[in-house]
Order: sequence, then C-alpha cells, then structure tokens
Amino acid sequence: MNNTMIKESTSLSPLQSARALILPTRDAMLMRAPSVGKFWNDNRRLLSDAWQEWDNAELANHIDDSLLDPKLRDAVKQAWDDPTKEIAVLDLLTEVSAGVFEFQLFDPQRLAYLRDYLERAADAKIPMRPPYGIALNRYGAMLDPRSEGYLAAPSFQTLYRQILDTYMRPIARLLFPEIMGYDSQTFGFSINYQAGVDTSLRLHTDASSVTLNVNINLPGEAFGGSEVDFYDKNTKGANRLTFKPGIAMIHRGSVAHAAQPITSGERTNLVLWLYGDRMQIPRQGTQLIQAEPHQRWTVPTEPYDDVAPF
Repeated sequence: MNNTMIKESTSLSPLQSARALILPTRDAMLMRAPSVGKFWNDNRRLLSDAWQEWDNAELANHIDDSLLDPKLRDAVKQAWDDPTKEIAVLDLLTEVSAGVFEFQLFDPQRLAYLRDYLERAADAKIPMRPPYGIALNRYGAMLDPRSEGYLAAPSFQTLYRQILDTYMRPIARLLFPEIMGYDSQTFGFSINYQAGVDTSLRLHTDASSVTLNVNINLPGEAFGGSEVDFYDKNTKGANRLTFKPGIAMIHRGSVAHAAQPITSGERTNLVLWLYGDRMQIPRQGTQLIQAEPHQRWTVPTEPYDDVAPF
C-alpha cells in the first residue's frame, strides 16, 4: 500500500485521517523527490477538508480585519468608497530606503489573536509544506492555494485574501504604477528565524512585481540581529532596517535585500507577493500606466492560475 495514503474508513474524520498521514522527510523535500509532489497532490482534498474541520468558531472568532491597524483600515475603506481620497492612505506610508516603504499593517495590541491562531495551526498535526525555495525554513508555512500543502483554514484564507486584494494591491499600485497588469496573481508564505536553526537569508531579489513583508512578533517579544539590508542603487550601499510588531515593508521584487543572522529570540514574518499571469513581472523600462484612482482601487478579474514560484 502507498505509505503516503491511509485506508478509507468511515470511522475517521478528515482531521483524524490527515493527522495519520506520514509527512515526507526533510531530505526528500529538499531534493524535490517525485514522491513529495505525489504526497501533496494525492492528499490535497483530504487536507482541505481537515482544515475546514479544524477551523471552528472559537479559533476563527478574531481572524478578520479587526486585526489591522485602525488608521489604515479607515483610510483604506475611505479610498474604496471614494478613490479620489487615496491620499489618506499615502499619508500613512514612510519611505525608509530607496523604493522601500513602511507602514503599520497589524494593530500590535491585537496581534496575539493572530499569533495564537497560527501557533495552534502549527500544532494541529495537519501536514503543512514548509517554504523550501530560496531556503528551507523549518517552521514556516505556505499560505496561498496555488501552493502544495498550504494553510487551507477558511478563516485564515479569508483574511489572507482580504489583505492582498483590499490593502496590498491598491497600495502597491499607488507606489509602483508600472505593476498594473502584473499584479493579478498572488503568493505567500510565513518564515521564522531562530538563533541556531534558520538564522538568515543571503542577498537576493524576489520573483514578484511587489513584495510585502510584515512582522508578526508580539510587543515585547524581542529578538537580536535579523535586520534586513536593502540595497540602495543611489548610494551603492545597503540600508539596514529592523522590523517592529505589525510593521510591513513593501517594495518592488527587484529590490535586492538580505536578512542578517538572528542572534537571540525569534522573528516571524508573513511574506506576500504579487505578480502577473504565469509569473510575469515588469521589466526595466516598462512604460508607466497613467491610471486614474478608480482604476487602482479594483480587484483583477483574471482567473487565478496554478503557477507557484516554489
């Protein structure tokens, strides 16, 4: 019998059946063994049903836009109601390096609800695929439905989609006009840095039009090191920035950046990408689209594809 599957049994719920699966080994995942893809494909429906069963009302009660910063939430709602008032959103953004903007995405005082939810998901014993791609991060998770073994809990997926569609995309269009038309598809993962485990990430660019990287450490949950260096084409040097709870940094995927080694504590971030169909991104010199405000505050109608960067 294929050891990645379990026998059907009317006595087992989807959650119980998912917990009985044997996750592929870390070495097999790193080697992209064919059995790994087969495991996720064979069990996709079961895992989705298991997350549906797990995601009860008690867990999901606070996983909505009440987690977001009130000032940002109000400004974004105003812009969706009347796009000509989008300046109120821009006023909340600060350029902290060339082409890198910072803003408060999550309300630090409510982050504990999200962290508790994600920690319970990690402890749910439902197989999840870690974000092996640029590097294998042992304690991260894939967040987007186009990814194998993603966090398919319905309440989280609703929040994830809301952040991408309601907040990230129109803000990205405001800052980086050339990405319009290259922002219909999405990708996301969480990443956790711990001293002595997964500590850093070398200098790289992203396969995205735009990247949003948000810290979900709790207030007082300090860490040492783990600064992010952003390469500045103007100075030919790097600007070193530090994340604070609930703070998001948004930048073009083409901006080179690196995570410095963490020396103490832990840092946990959600990383979200936008790009076009089949991973198309703007090339250097792409003509800017002179969009009107009402064009920025829309959701693309293109169907979601199934192309994931990793």
